[in-house]
Amino acid sequence: MNPDHASMPNISLEDEIRMLRSKMEQIFMEEKSFTSDVVIEISSLLDLKINEYMKANPIKPK
Repeated sequence: MNPDHASMPNISLEDEIRMLRSKMEQIFMEEKSFTSDVVIEISSLLDLKINEYMKANPIKPK
């Protein structure tokens, strides 16, 4: 587990997604690059968390 996450028990998946997105945006602004290793790493983790959220909260047909 990432040390950042160990200090935040009971954080919701939605909050984790929001925080990762915010962090990715912030690092992108600092790096000015979508291909920075850190931006790609956070983006990949964000993708995993979004997939996890979508599996836990499937869209119901109308």
